[in-house]
Amino acid sequence: MQWTFTLDQLPEIAGSFWSYFADKQVFTLNGPMGAGKTTLIKALCAARGVEDATASPTFSIINEYAYRDSQGQQRRIFHLDLYRLRDEDDAISAGVEDTLYQDAICFVEWPDVVAPLLPPDTIHLQLEVLPDQKRVLRETAASHK
Repeated sequence: MQWTFTLDQLPEIAGSFWSYFADKQVFTLNGPMGAGKTTLIKALCAARGVEDATASPTFSIINEYAYRDSQGQQRRIFHLDLYRLRDEDDAISAGVEDTLYQDAICFVEWPDVVAPLLPPDTIHLQLEVLPDQKRVLRETAASHK
């Protein structure tokens, strides 16, 4: 799947994203610094009904947000930014592996360091900035190693 969009179109893209990936939980997000990964994740959280302020977890590594599903059940979204982690051991020490296997949605920025830890049904996404400042979000076969 692939979406091309402007930042103004993010709410619409987020709705389309959740229609397409309704039953998926773990998503990796690759893209260059400044591509808009965190901005995209904020829009995806908002589309799920997260009311908390969302921000990049660069220094905390993992942020947790709450929302209610269509049946009114409290659910969680985790946003992981692994940019500062050196290796798989750092990730395990930070609780990343435990987070990935909870019954929750997980967005993982800079996922290469945890590639061996990812669940087999992880959805790998690539975000690119086009010359006209539009973004392209596409599903890829696997994370870069």
